[in-house]
Amino acid sequence: MKLNELTIADLRRLLDNREITPREILDDTYTRIDAVEDKVKAYITLTKEAAWAMAEAAQQAIVENRASLLTGIPVAVKDNLCTKGILTTCASKILPNFIPPYESTVTQRMLDQGYLLAGKTNMDEFAMGSSTENSGSHTTRNPWDLGRVPGGSSGGSAAAVAADECIAALGSDTGGSIRQPAALCGVVGLKPTYGRVSRYGLVAYASSLDQIGPITKNVTDAALLMNVIAGHDPKDSTSAPLEVPDFAAALGRDIRGMRIGIPKEYFIEGMDRDVEDAVRAAIKKLESLGAEAVEVSLPHTEYAVATYYILATSEASSNLARYDGVKYGFRAAGKDLLEMYMNTRAQGFGAEVKRRIMLGTYALSAGYYDAYYKKGQQARTLIKQDFDKAFTTADVIVTPTTPSAAFRIGEKTADPLQMYLSDIFTISVNLAGIPALSLPCGFTGSGLPVGLQVIGKHFDEAALFTVAYAYEQSTEWHLRRPAL
Repeated sequence: MKLNELTIADLRRLLDNREITPREILDDTYTRIDAVEDKVKAYITLTKEAAWAMAEAAQQAIVENRASLLTGIPVAVKDNLCTKGILTTCASKILPNFIPPYESTVTQRMLDQGYLLAGKTNMDEFAMGSSTENSGSHTTRNPWDLGRVPGGSSGGSAAAVAADECIAALGSDTGGSIRQPAALCGVVGLKPTYGRVSRYGLVAYASSLDQIGPITKNVTDAALLMNVIAGHDPKDSTSAPLEVPDFAAALGRDIRGMRIGIPKEYFIEGMDRDVEDAVRAAIKKLESLGAEAVEVSLPHTEYAVATYYILATSEASSNLARYDGVKYGFRAAGKDLLEMYMNTRAQGFGAEVKRRIMLGTYALSAGYYDAYYKKGQQARTLIKQDFDKAFTTADVIVTPTTPSAAFRIGEKTADPLQMYLSDIFTISVNLAGIPALSLPCGFTGSGLPVGLQVIGKHFDEAALFTVAYAYEQSTEWHLRRPAL
């Protein structure tokens, strides 16, 4: 087995025992990237030169017994996280040359531990999409079937992990953008509680919904990576000043007696039969491990997609106002300032970004604010209250991550509403600000991965790791790899 196929935990043990070096891990990782990247197209920017320098520094740290968890481990980073001195494009033609002068908090915390930046991964432009087809760079392909999407918007990160083009990756999740691609690519993805991980240095899409989280090959690595990136950050006013538990300590705990909530609204008509069968089998597996399944109700689920697209696009219309050709990025010509603004935004933004800016601007406009934005905020409160009530009878909630497995490239691009429904099971979690984790729970008849979503209470990521680890250790879905 090549070193790039191993996990963070496996490599840490081998590095600490002096059986391998960071350079050898990087060798295998870039050999793999050279072999399959033309097919998968997970990356926008490869950072080989920086990674080799990081590997030398990591080796020195190991020799001097200064190694931490990530020392010498190649990790890929979604291209909407600022990395000092390294191109950050958000997969947009309006940011073709933006080189941040500062580091995001999450990548700085990984740098402090000596990680190796493998590269910046592809995404839907400004994280707006469910398939990575909206990238201004190129379309990423699902490693399990190159004719299908990897999900979005963190599709590049999920595909890179699934294809062993890195050991782990970071993504961002505004309405399911970590969990949905994780499910479609057969890997583990965690959206933490809002405020658990600093958003400083994350290029904003919808500020009240965005969260950064890990995408990994198994549950253990997700817990380990969370131990590095979680925690209060004074640079982010929405960062929670709470003590961070040791998430790895939650692995291996007994789930006997835990109450697993099954929301009746999440098993809907039209859901892929293979997905439903895999998720129901996973629930039975959890019961066989001693958990108790209880029915819960989330009655306002039907309003989640509409609520999300009112609130997220409203915030996006505000956040993306800064891209005007003056401050940074692409600038188009114009006979005066107004025409320059208009030409820059018309030529720089892709169709999906323009669609969301227009929708959000309309929702916030005078005369419509009360009818749309205010109603959206009221519906958001009702959705959060649904979860609060459900968690009075359940310790965690289990649902499908997506209603179907990976769909074909181009299958939904002509129908934005159908594309939006890809995130129907993940959006409510962002509106409520609670954590959720997706892990593999089976395969369809055509060999595509299926994801199981585990949802928890605010700041109770530990319960997610406990349940997900217990399930993972009793199955072998996470051990399968695509043949590329």
